[in-house]
Amino acid sequence: MVERKARWVVRPTAPPHRRSPAGTGPWPRRPPGPARPWSPWAWLGGRREATDRGAATVEIAVALPVLVSLTLVAVGAVNAVLTRVRCVDAARDAALAAARGDAGEAAGRRLAPDGASVVVSVDGDLVRARVRAVVRPFGGLGQFTVTGEATAAVEPGVGDGPP
Repeated sequence: MVERKARWVVRPTAPPHRRSPAGTGPWPRRPPGPARPWSPWAWLGGRREATDRGAATVEIAVALPVLVSLTLVAVGAVNAVLTRVRCVDAARDAALAAARGDAGEAAGRRLAPDGASVVVSVDGDLVRARVRAVVRPFGGLGQFTVTGEATAAVEPGVGDGPP
């Protein structure tokens, strides 16, 4: 007859910080008594603090107009920068077209923003072009002028007459 030895299985126990106190089960139980409805002020011990009442509403009422006005200012600034870039591009094209002997003002008006003024002047062997546009970032509340300037050298053989 073969003797069999019993195998004892050692089961791991929870670490000490995970164990519940003896007799309480997996979590501490509520003391017996009538069921209380849940209250958002339960973490305060059941009492309300009158100083915190409506604070979130006031914060939103103050912050929302500030955020809207900052957004409008940012959109107006982007509009002004884009208008200035368009003015610089139009001035560059106007100066290059005039340096080649073409109509510089017509070339500048094609790329200039609506209502912009294009001025092309020839000074010796240089052509200068200036494009000005009025920007109204907030409709009729305010306006300012942005300017784009460019200079180009006159191409050899331009303005000397027929070849």
